[in-house]
Amino acid sequence: MAITYGTRPATSAELIAAFQGLATSTIGNVLDDLGIGGIGLNLRPVAPGMRFVGAALTVKEVTGAQHAYLASEFGLGAVVDLCQPLDVVVIDNGGQQVSTWGGVASVAAVQNGTAGLVVDGGVRDADEITELGFPVFSRHVVPLSGKTRVKVIEINTTVKIDGMAVQAGDIVVGDASGLVVVPLARAAEVARLASELERQDRQASDEIRKGLSFTEALRKFAKL
Repeated sequence: MAITYGTRPATSAELIAAFQGLATSTIGNVLDDLGIGGIGLNLRPVAPGMRFVGAALTVKEVTGAQHAYLASEFGLGAVVDLCQPLDVVVIDNGGQQVSTWGGVASVAAVQNGTAGLVVDGGVRDADEITELGFPVFSRHVVPLSGKTRVKVIEINTTVKIDGMAVQAGDIVVGDASGLVVVPLARAAEVARLASELERQDRQASDEIRKGLSFTEALRKFAKL
């Protein structure tokens, strides 16, 4: 089975930059208020301090028993070779406990300027990934190789990560609190509203430091 390629819309660098410095909690409040969804709950960073903002390069995989596929069918090379600066690779492997990404792939991704990686499945070589400073979020960290077990079947199509639909080009943000996915069509609106909430949070913190009680702050700033 050959890899199916979808059409990926362009995501401007300016739109991605609008999400820099915004916490996933703040973005999540906006997504919640707008009824958009896109708030991840179960995928975590491989190491503390990892964070990213970028545009989704989506990947769909299937998994079988050892030797279910040829090593040449693994397909990860095609994914990494497509990576460009500001891309976040988003891999839907159905939560499988098998590694689909490791240290060498991370080195190549860093060379390509890739912003980060999300895997609903497993990764390995966590020490090497951490040393590289490459931001990786996954459901599992396992030593089990994906070679002959995992096969890439789609690139830049709609995938599902932790129950969230992700389309190629969507904005993906990860930090210590978790992940959020912002549909490209709503991204400018979400960035604007999240920036305003971020401003209110900073103002509330400043006023609390100057003596405002937390109860008073909650009354004054409804979205804390």
